[in-house]
Amino acid sequence: MSTRNGDSETLLRQPFLSSQRSVVNSTSQVAIVGANVCPIESLDYEIFENEFFKQDWRSRGKAQIFQYIFMKWLLCFLIGMIVSLVGFCNNLAVENLAGIKFVVTSNMMLERRFLLAFFIFFFSNLGLTLFASLITALIAPTATGSGIPEVKAYLNGVDAPGIFTVPTLFVKIIGSITAVSSSLLIGKAGPMVHTGACVAALVGQGGSKRYRLTWKWLQFFKNDRDRRDLITCGSAAGIAAAFRAPVGGVLFALEEMASWWRSALLWRAFFTAAIVAILLRAMIDLCLSGKCGLFGKGGLIMFDAYSASISYHLVDVPPVFILGVIGGILGSLFNLMLSKVLRIYNYINEKGTIFKILLACLISICTSCLLFGLPWFTSCRPCPPDPTEPCPTIGRSGIYKKFQCDPNEYNDLASLIFNTNDDAIRNLFSKNTDDEFQLRSMFIFFITCFFLSIFSYGVVAPAGLFVPVIVTGASYGRVVGMLVRKNSNLSHGLYAVLGAASFLGGSMRTTVSLCVIILELTNNLLLLPLIMMVLLISKTVADAFNANIYDIIMKAKGLPYLETHAEPYMRQLTVGDVVTGPLQTFNGIEKVRNIVFILKSTGHNGFPVIDEPPISEASVLFGIILRDHLLTLLKKKAFLSSPATGCDVFNKFSADDFAKKGSSKRLKIEEIQLSEEEMDMFIDLHPFTNTSPYTVVETMSLAKAVTLFRELGLRHLLVIPKISGRSPVVGILTRHDFMPEHILGLHPFLARNTGRLRFFSSLV
Repeated sequence: MSTRNGDSETLLRQPFLSSQRSVVNSTSQVAIVGANVCPIESLDYEIFENEFFKQDWRSRGKAQIFQYIFMKWLLCFLIGMIVSLVGFCNNLAVENLAGIKFVVTSNMMLERRFLLAFFIFFFSNLGLTLFASLITALIAPTATGSGIPEVKAYLNGVDAPGIFTVPTLFVKIIGSITAVSSSLLIGKAGPMVHTGACVAALVGQGGSKRYRLTWKWLQFFKNDRDRRDLITCGSAAGIAAAFRAPVGGVLFALEEMASWWRSALLWRAFFTAAIVAILLRAMIDLCLSGKCGLFGKGGLIMFDAYSASISYHLVDVPPVFILGVIGGILGSLFNLMLSKVLRIYNYINEKGTIFKILLACLISICTSCLLFGLPWFTSCRPCPPDPTEPCPTIGRSGIYKKFQCDPNEYNDLASLIFNTNDDAIRNLFSKNTDDEFQLRSMFIFFITCFFLSIFSYGVVAPAGLFVPVIVTGASYGRVVGMLVRKNSNLSHGLYAVLGAASFLGGSMRTTVSLCVIILELTNNLLLLPLIMMVLLISKTVADAFNANIYDIIMKAKGLPYLETHAEPYMRQLTVGDVVTGPLQTFNGIEKVRNIVFILKSTGHNGFPVIDEPPISEASVLFGIILRDHLLTLLKKKAFLSSPATGCDVFNKFSADDFAKKGSSKRLKIEEIQLSEEEMDMFIDLHPFTNTSPYTVVETMSLAKAVTLFRELGLRHLLVIPKISGRSPVVGILTRHDFMPEHILGLHPFLARNTGRLRFFSSLV
């Protein structure tokens, strides 16, 4: 995140999505967060072991340790409870809002008042989209999109302002409900992940003086490490609430979201997801008794979408294999086209708030016209002699929509388009429906979903990709099933499930978590071998073309994400080849004037502390001190009249003084007022300096260093010389120094064959 000591503000570039990119190959301290360009910085996941920290922990007894452990589990319970309630109300609100809209429109269609029906459908969608875009653009632009890239970057160590605030949470919930209800081809699963992370961050923020929540038990969690664990649990709870897939939620957090994992965190994430599953089950039972309104079932009934006994043979393997290959190609094409569209949208969004809202309204207008107009181009079909539900379906969700047809006929395309996304998935996954849909209708639906999901995602509103990708993949799977029906024993509903899996694998590139989520959605373990097969094939094929969709979006937004593996060219470099200077350091006992000058003239976050004679026999590295700690010392005016050690400072401070503050409450050097007399005094930095920082020798391989940096969740990595007699520290490695833009900018000859080597290293 910096060029030298920390978060330097000297080298900035616009995010990849920006229309004005810098020609300098340097990493950025700004990124597109939601819909706006915001400053970003790294998080401090490392335990800062200074003397004050050690003294504070030595003073804690068994009771405080018990409080710490108990509060972790209690907060996980609260996160699971709140997220399950939000997920349930989200589904219920979408089903009822969209249901009322479809019922009123259908009533007009029954009366053959088609133009009035279109205007009701059109203006209700436009009004809902306008409301969602207005509150997002004006109240919380950080709520735009799914939020998964921002949460994933946070768990990797990148902090962006405003992503876990109360306004963001409010807009994420309300905006997601209205945007999904407006018939835009977007999902609510991604926003639920961000919602779960917001809930976890707010619950575990360590109390609030503003709202008089200063209970001492909450003070344990005023650090980035514990917040990271809680946000990971919140992400798992979000997926669990969106799909009613608790195990899939935990695996998704492990496979896709988290950059750091351990067994204790696995237990807490599983406990959180279990709370979500139990409470959802209880609330669904309430709805099944008819107490949730006219449309209180559809969004949560996907769980039993394909609970049927199936059998497959060797002859079914080739079509499934082809399905996986084409799914990988389509998924990579989807990612490529979405990245191009996001660039165009960002160019429009840069022009101002009004353009963001107009863009959302334009997409809503186009969507409404397509959804209402396309069913007219398909022929009506007679109702089957023994339908599984009333035919035609009138006034509610179902598989036999009447639309403009005569009595005892239905429009198969309208049955997919004139429903919520959840009901469309249920219809596509349903068993014993091989003859209910025409090939032409299914192909039109697939093409429509493919392009609408691409153009709908970038609007300024909470929008997820999970459900649109499932709908698109399921329709594509149905098309394949219809084409090979004479050469396969598998039903079209099963092909829809496998198509959704292949398209998810080709776009999102996760395997284990998606496999379990689909199994929990369909409630059928017999699908396991086929789903595993298509996921592995589609992911392998798609990896040959580009990265997964969330990594592409993160890169496009300018979020400096550290990958799990080192780039191949990093093995050719040492840390000394990328560390840059000049280096800003402090003496163990430093003059206040020097500290103020350096803090005002740089934006660095960490500074090496060096002891010089006569304090030590030679120049030695004592440790590293953080910018926030220096600001606290200046604010509290812990000064010495002469450069001497031995002053007892432990009674002047409490642990809360050095706790991590929110970005809006962070102290700035400009806010500290000091007299000339105070500027000439001194501060003993020794008690507040981390005396055991992670260090590497300057000849260490850069590939090893980036692995160490990422696995330990570091913000600073000190580089020391191999030969004694020089300065005790060569420089500091930060996230910036491991970014490909920075490395290839310093050593452009390494750019050759980078793409091909990256593909093979990802397979390893």
